[in-house]
Amino acid sequence: MVETVTLSNGHTMPTLGLGVYMNEECAEACKVAIQNGYRMIDGARYYENEVQVGVGVGNSGVKREDIFITSKVFHADYTYDGTMAALKDSVANLGSSYYDLYLTHSAIGGKDARLAAYKALLDGKASGMIKSVGVSNYSAKHIEEIREAGLEMPVVNQVELHPFCQQKPIVEYCTKNNIIVQAYSPLVRGAFDNPVIQELATKYSKAPAQILVRWSLQRGFVPLPKSSQPERIISNSQVFGWNIEPADMAKLDALDRGKEGAITWNPVDVD
Repeated sequence: MVETVTLSNGHTMPTLGLGVYMNEECAEACKVAIQNGYRMIDGARYYENEVQVGVGVGNSGVKREDIFITSKVFHADYTYDGTMAALKDSVANLGSSYYDLYLTHSAIGGKDARLAAYKALLDGKASGMIKSVGVSNYSAKHIEEIREAGLEMPVVNQVELHPFCQQKPIVEYCTKNNIIVQAYSPLVRGAFDNPVIQELATKYSKAPAQILVRWSLQRGFVPLPKSSQPERIISNSQVFGWNIEPADMAKLDALDRGKEGAITWNPVDVD
């Protein structure tokens, strides 16, 4: 099932990952996912499960270098020294010498704090603790701060993204600037009762979650579906080798409610 996308810095990243938010005991979920074809785990310090991610990866039987692991620094640590300390702790928690991708978790904190944290991550990359640096919950104006500061642009922006909240201005900006868009909450936290989703699940003989993940992939996003249930983890990955027809993609596209469709904190417009 492994498909990859090339980041702007030349590294490759899988096009599907397992999210581990609200799963503090995620070692088994990570192991199951990796043993069933996943090659990316999306974590964060805020989730308090970096150690569990490392355990799951270690127990999977797959080599560390074949797995793409992400974490994020939370805005409470957005100083240069605070971010650097958080990064070092994250690496120790994982039990590996590096992360494949490390993000600033949100745009909360103000411009100076965001840039201080981002600079620390770039220095962490220079020292080998990170292979790629990105952002999460950033709008175009927050990323432009990075450009204006003369810093290396992020390779990824991770935002809430699904048919009801399509983040069109952010997606357009990221596409123009060769920034890959990762989609968190691609399953709308299990809110599958929409008639369009139900119709297409029946038409394609797929689970509603598979329809949502497939939509994300066909739109060029990198979805990060979350589950702790082995059968759902496996099902959520069975989204390759088939396509949603253009007319049906258009039906899903038409569900967009903009910011009103968000189901999480979605802090993309903070100052």
